[in-house]
Amino acid sequence: MSNEFRVRGNELLLIARDSISTAMGLPLGVEYSSPWLQDQGASFVTLQQAQQLRGCIGTLEPHRSLLHDVRENAQSAALRDPRFPALKLQELDKTIIEVSVLTPKVQMLFTSETDVHEQLVPGVDGVLIEYGHLRGTFLPQVWEQLPGRDEFMRQLKMKAGLPHDFWSEHLKIYRYRVSKWSEADMQGRKS
Repeated sequence: MSNEFRVRGNELLLIARDSISTAMGLPLGVEYSSPWLQDQGASFVTLQQAQQLRGCIGTLEPHRSLLHDVRENAQSAALRDPRFPALKLQELDKTIIEVSVLTPKVQMLFTSETDVHEQLVPGVDGVLIEYGHLRGTFLPQVWEQLPGRDEFMRQLKMKAGLPHDFWSEHLKIYRYRVSKWSEADMQGRKS
């Protein structure tokens, strides 16, 4: 891991933690002036406790500065993920934060579902599927829990609200990559 990569990761993790702390009334009082934070970016912020998901919210398309995107997604992951109750202040110290910055998504060209499976790179590709108004995405980190391509795609279809065995020539599939940083990795904390 290069020093610049580590420095950027530490800054993004601090931004996310400060944003959540600020929303809970305890700002860390940190100022962010790195010019690259003003570039548009798409990010996901993931929260874990005892190696279990505690919140995950993000954006797939850049539409605001990376600084603003990480701040908003951190607060949303902590307070507005509909799968979990809002994070309480006393939980914050035992919460591990991970920030993922996404590359632009690329639409996949394929002839069949088997073709899609053969193109995917487990552990590397994040995947977004769309069918009409239904859509769902898995970050590349999800491959850790669903390492098989078949099961990965079945679960992603269900997340999007489709049957696990759904297939249509009108299904749109995109892939993207991420740069990710976790407090557990950066600071040696246990998740």
